[in-house]
Amino acid sequence: MSHLLPIRPIGNTTLRVTELGFGAASLGSLYRIVGDRDAKDTLTAAIDAGIGYFDTAPYYGMGLSERRVGDALRGHTGAVLSTKVGRLLKANLDIRGCAERHGFYSPMPFEPEFDYTFDGVMTSWEASRQRLGMARIDILYVHDIGRLTHGDRHEATFRQLTDGGGFRALEQLRIGGAIKAFGLGVNETAICLDAMRHVHLDVILLAGRYTLLEQNPLDALLPACRSTGTSIVVGGPYNSGILATGTRHGGVLHYDYGIAPQTVVDRVQLLEAHCERYGIPLAAAALQFPLAHPQVASVIPGLGSALEIERTLDLYDTSIPGDFWRDLKSAGLLHPDAPVPPVPRTAARPEYHEAGSRGSST
Repeated sequence: MSHLLPIRPIGNTTLRVTELGFGAASLGSLYRIVGDRDAKDTLTAAIDAGIGYFDTAPYYGMGLSERRVGDALRGHTGAVLSTKVGRLLKANLDIRGCAERHGFYSPMPFEPEFDYTFDGVMTSWEASRQRLGMARIDILYVHDIGRLTHGDRHEATFRQLTDGGGFRALEQLRIGGAIKAFGLGVNETAICLDAMRHVHLDVILLAGRYTLLEQNPLDALLPACRSTGTSIVVGGPYNSGILATGTRHGGVLHYDYGIAPQTVVDRVQLLEAHCERYGIPLAAAALQFPLAHPQVASVIPGLGSALEIERTLDLYDTSIPGDFWRDLKSAGLLHPDAPVPPVPRTAARPEYHEAGSRGSST
């Protein structure tokens, strides 16, 4: 079933993305094996449903996700595609089978190597085009730069972008029209503010930091993005799953790629109680909340099956009354300055994406 999904701009560029996008890490067999047929069916279902923005990365399955996304999007006009730079994939003859590596169960015989330099960015961009089988990539994100990933190596890796020419490579690609936009793909906010002092970012893919559970970016990052015209794409809207499953299913509770601390569990339980009072799925509130902020262009949950796409669209369409959001603020469960979805939520969205259009590859 096709949806008429509203579209939103990416920064000051000509790009428009559907406000519900597709995070393709799962198609690199993240945490579980996803077969080629299931991956193809999932992407076809997303296209047919009207989703028009797809995000992948070399790291997702060591190239597996890019290959699958490219095969599905090739021949479709209107879809916006993003991938990432910062890791080069190096062949490793010792890799056999689909044993877990870096969280992925992939047969691709490569290991990632960080490289944020000019040459590294250019090599990564060209290699991604080859894996995708696409002549153009719309958006490039610098992947996992920052202290959370690199620890004591952070300053050295960041200098690869500044002194080593990584940002210059991205600017050169943007000026020349090879890409339409670039930014960062990260799950921490401090590095975003640091990068914005060196270069103009069209967009930031921020995973897990502006969600129903936490809204710290309202204090500094989102105001900075407003002043520079930088859009936000929200990844990880369920905070590694705890906002999708809730706390009462009896299994292990995950938050921020690890086991959820008790303080997080307690806060989610309070959110669950408010959702139950209004008869609203917790995941619906989590999916819809970030879209209320004017800097947010799209929310891209990880989608690993056609059934997950159907369920996600149901959550996206769930009606949530204004009193629910007001009660969350009164209970101190939302930042007092957090914008909340209007009722009806899509009333002020005049532009829509047409699903399923075909033509020459981008």
